[in-house]
Amino acid sequence: MVVRIDARGMHYTPLNRAIREAVASGATEIVLDNVMGQRFIADGLRGDVTITIHGVPGGDLGMFMSGPTCIVHGNCEHAPGNTMDAGQIIIHGSAGDAVAHSMRGGKIFVRDNIGYRGGIHMKQYLEKRPILVIGGSARAFLGEYMAGGLILVLGKEDDRPRIDRGIGSGIHGGMIVIRGGIDEENLGVGAMMSELSPGEMSGIEPFVREFSGNFGLDPDTFLNDRYFRVSPASARPFASKYTWEV
Repeated sequence: MVVRIDARGMHYTPLNRAIREAVASGATEIVLDNVMGQRFIADGLRGDVTITIHGVPGGDLGMFMSGPTCIVHGNCEHAPGNTMDAGQIIIHGSAGDAVAHSMRGGKIFVRDNIGYRGGIHMKQYLEKRPILVIGGSARAFLGEYMAGGLILVLGKEDDRPRIDRGIGSGIHGGMIVIRGGIDEENLGVGAMMSELSPGEMSGIEPFVREFSGNFGLDPDTFLNDRYFRVSPASARPFASKYTWEV
């Protein structure tokens, strides 16, 4: 069952109520038209439902979401996937700051660029591994305090990504993978960089292909290149800041 909702001029509270009522009534697809800044769409939502969004959703799209798929035909405000547990968010545009903040499961694909502190506090437990794939560039402090999961930055088909300073600052788990690498001076405190091994390349290939499939791109354009990983230099990157020998 497909449910279509015109969100033009709607406050986010009745809009989200209508979405929940549609899911409760058995909808398998919900199409939202004329979205313009409404917050908290699909927050805490569970189940096997696809939400197609035409417009620009506001902050915290899919926060605490566990299962659904959100497809955004447009840009997206700050913190999509905040503490998301499972499901997918596919953004046909750019996204704001703190994309995937504290994300603990599921996948986020952003076709273009993201803002500051993408993937901050991402975490992983057993089979719960969050994935963030960025098809453009990212601003400063990407993967700050990251504790698990994968951030993959591809850049455009004909242009490697540009990433600001502080990459992986305080990272103590997971890894950030960047096509073409970065300048060492942009590494954050406690982070180190090395080239991806062939085995590690095999590990990211499925996500490159999934990203490309979502946006109608040629995966070989991305795969025929060098990749570098940013990972923890230590399991306790800030140990010296808080403990002293006496």
